Amino acid sequence: MRSCSKTDLWLRRKNVTRFRYTPRGVGDSPTVPFIDAEEAWFWFIRSQRARREGARRGQASGIMARPCDPDDLYRAVMDLFRRRNIGREHLDILGRYGWRERPPDPRRQEEERPARLWGEALDRLNTVLQKKGIVESQGHG
Repeated sequence: MRSCSKTDLWLRRKNVTRFRYTPRGVGDSPTVPFIDAEEAWFWFIRSQRARREGARRGQASGIMARPCDPDDLYRAVMDLFRRRNIGREHLDILGRYGWRERPPDPRRQEEERPARLWGEALDRLNTVLQKKGIVESQGHG
């Protein structure tokens, strides 16, 4: 008889099945990279909003297939934070203005600092996402 972990017992009592996630195959469907980190960030925020509203993982969140999952963007931002490439204030600005689905406006006095922090965070995120092929590479010339 196989012994069950506490998690297994809880899942059975709640009548929940365990999902086994398999990685997406390389040739499953053509993907379109994001233009920049800002576009990727707003996509991530829309995906999070859809999750909160009850969308299940894998439901169509747009017409184009993307080269990543929303969780990949979350991990990239949190890696930047853990490595101290961005600070807590950067995270706050990304979350606040991301949820509003608009970047801070540097022309408004009260948004000058948030606009600078937004730009710093997305610049660092852009570098990471380009290396992973999530964001288009910006060629010089």
